[in-house]
Amino acid sequence: MEACAPGCGDPASCLSDLDQRHWENFFRLAWCREWIFRKDKNLDAYQDALKNSNNPLRDYRLNIMTKDNKCVVRIFNFVYIVTLIVGTIIQFSDESKFAVDMSKIGLTHVLKDLPPETKVLDMSQNCISELHLSDMSFLSGLKVLRLSRNSIRYLDFSIFKFNPDLEYLDLSHNQLQKISCHPIMSLKHLDLSFNDFEVLPICKEFGNLTQLDFLGLSATRLQQLDLLPIAHLHLSCILLDLEGYYVKENQTESLQIPNTKTLQLVFHPYNLFSVQVNISLNSLGCLQLTNIKLNDDNCQVLIKFLSDPIRQPTLLNITLNHVETTWKCLVRVFQFLWPKPVESLHICNLTIVKSIGKEDFTYSKTALKALKIEHITNRVYIFSQQVLYTVFSEMNIMMLTISDTPFIHMVCPQAPSTFKFLNFTQNVFTDSIFQNCSTLVRLETLILQKNELKDLFKVGLMTKNMPSLEILDVSWNSLEYHGPDGNCPWVESLVVLNLSSNILTDSVFRCLPPRVKVLDLHNNRIRSIPKDITSLEALQVLNVAFNSLADLPGCGAFNSLSILIIDYNLISDPSADFFHSCQKIRSIKAGNNPFQCTCELREFIQSIGQVSSDVVEGWPDSYKCEYPESYKGTPLKDFHLSQLSCNTALLVVTIVVPVLVLAVTVSILCIYLDLPWYLRMVCQWTQTRRRARNIPLEELQRTLQFHAFISYSERDSAWVKNELVPCLEKEDIRICLHERNFVPGKSIVENIINCIEKSYKSIFVLSPNFVQSEWCHYELYFAHHNLFHEGSDNLILILLEPIPQNNIPSKYHKLRALMTQRTYLEWPKEKSKRGLFWANIRAAFNMKVALVIENNDVKT
Repeated sequence: MEACAPGCGDPASCLSDLDQRHWENFFRLAWCREWIFRKDKNLDAYQDALKNSNNPLRDYRLNIMTKDNKCVVRIFNFVYIVTLIVGTIIQFSDESKFAVDMSKIGLTHVLKDLPPETKVLDMSQNCISELHLSDMSFLSGLKVLRLSRNSIRYLDFSIFKFNPDLEYLDLSHNQLQKISCHPIMSLKHLDLSFNDFEVLPICKEFGNLTQLDFLGLSATRLQQLDLLPIAHLHLSCILLDLEGYYVKENQTESLQIPNTKTLQLVFHPYNLFSVQVNISLNSLGCLQLTNIKLNDDNCQVLIKFLSDPIRQPTLLNITLNHVETTWKCLVRVFQFLWPKPVESLHICNLTIVKSIGKEDFTYSKTALKALKIEHITNRVYIFSQQVLYTVFSEMNIMMLTISDTPFIHMVCPQAPSTFKFLNFTQNVFTDSIFQNCSTLVRLETLILQKNELKDLFKVGLMTKNMPSLEILDVSWNSLEYHGPDGNCPWVESLVVLNLSSNILTDSVFRCLPPRVKVLDLHNNRIRSIPKDITSLEALQVLNVAFNSLADLPGCGAFNSLSILIIDYNLISDPSADFFHSCQKIRSIKAGNNPFQCTCELREFIQSIGQVSSDVVEGWPDSYKCEYPESYKGTPLKDFHLSQLSCNTALLVVTIVVPVLVLAVTVSILCIYLDLPWYLRMVCQWTQTRRRARNIPLEELQRTLQFHAFISYSERDSAWVKNELVPCLEKEDIRICLHERNFVPGKSIVENIINCIEKSYKSIFVLSPNFVQSEWCHYELYFAHHNLFHEGSDNLILILLEPIPQNNIPSKYHKLRALMTQRTYLEWPKEKSKRGLFWANIRAAFNMKVALVIENNDVKT
């Protein structure tokens, strides 16, 4: 059976859907329990609380999102309902671990290999025809069993005697004709509806089901005392399937209904309504009738059928599902219920046939507060729209809902109307609706979702004559605004405005109510919010999600803004000043934007870290990097860049300061410590060292051409040429001198190195003049560093004149070291000692090497 929209509070509508899964029925039970607490005073109390409320967000959630009085009452009891539902979810979450779904697989019998710990078993929509004790005895923990839509003809309840925890049993839509009873003390939900019972299948054992909450039954005939065994029980919902009900014409039956809050009666979907049953009720709160087919002749049968139930002062809500009727009969039903104590009438899936003509309707004083009609199908194609619309527009009730209908218009009431709540969702209304209508003076909430509205200016003009209007919902239309700045004629009382899911652009901010507190603009085409807005100082809640905004708006124009919803936009680099300019913000939802994780985003991330986690909704899961590719998917809380890489000034200082320090240091070294000289020395020595390391000693010796290379100052050349060279050459010692052996065209350094490499010994003539010569020091440096081979002793130091230590420059530390560590020959001033001096020099030369040199010469 097709499920209807909510009516009779929610229990009946939930229970009418017999094809839902077993876990959904737990929610049905919760709604049934909720109805116990739903009284007449709840609606009045809610309205008083709403009127005195100063919380615009609560107004928005409790009004914009509710479309009729039933929903309003539902929210009033929200805490209680949530408690029941959460408890049910927790309970069922444990059971779902042991749930087995074997529906729609063509079973002909219950399988024997089911897990013994099964708690929820669904075998609906199969071909099972019989149930035996052995099918269920091993499932000792079973709580939920669905066997609807099978072919079971007989059931013995004793087969469940080994299932002490069974709470939910659905046997609807079978072929049951007979049952044998056995008490199942834990049973809370029992559905035997839509079967082939001739009389109501009630056993005396049912009277022991003290926990029973829902009971579904079916029968083809009724007797007054059929339900007597359960008369003492207090049920939340009773479903009676009367599709096969038949009684002879002019014959009336009676039925005593036990204590229940909700009664649902389902009739044959294709037969004219002909049920003539006198129903006696106790404390019934909600009556729901499904499958009602009426014409002008049998209309009175329905009115008579309703006469007994509505005498009960507790029956405040009536729901009619799947109704096919003439316009004349529908008006008669309205007229019948108008003076009755019923407060809420809900008609779902209404089909109007034959004709629509003018019908007299007396709008007497009525207890009816809310009329809700959903899903109207009009099979009358030629009629007076004025006749049709006037019946509804002149109703003296508080709440009217007509949704999902082909209505193209609604006329303005002729006299000041009592309407406080109007809901015309999913009609075909245009911009002409309620233009110049001055009789809706009490209207507080107007919902025009999913219509054909196009001009925002005309919508504002429509509200001009509604002085009490506080809530307006025109979402899911095609609204645009192209008018001038600040000339939209909105009513000043409007505080909640829903403009979502339209085609509005940035210009919408030039046409908004001056005192609006809650503004919903999500799912439009807004690219930016102008900064020069001056008329939204009262705005507290702003929803601009699903637009094309590139940045967070400042609060300069929204002094009172406390809640901002701006997710799913194009914000890549949000301003970090938002939290500084929006001091009153209590909640912001800005996730799911394409954040560009660069240096500019660091300040925004830091500002988020400084506010409470309750303020930033969805943090950190909804805040992730989109660009660059290397950071894509990274949560913003895990995105880190160093202060140095993001601060240009700091980066410049970090680079410039060390460079300056280095430059100053180098300058000092160059000026005071002669650093360039040392660098040149190191460079030349390194190159020479590399060449020498790769040449064996034997090969080096084969390249020797001289016994000695003499290094001296030019100022000491006279002594060298007159004394030293002649004496050495007299002993056949070949001498290398720079003035006769340096190769023209080569650099001085290269010549020095070549001479040292081709000489067996290096003689250095030390004197104060030598100290002052930079080239002499080069020669000394290269000769000292073992140029030919490790361990070779190739230096001969001759001290021509004494050199005071304090006269040796600091940069010549090598000379200082040699004079303190190496033995040197001192040129004697006395001639008598010079013989020993020459003897020591001759001894320093290895004659073997001398022979090698001579042999090399012979070969050459």
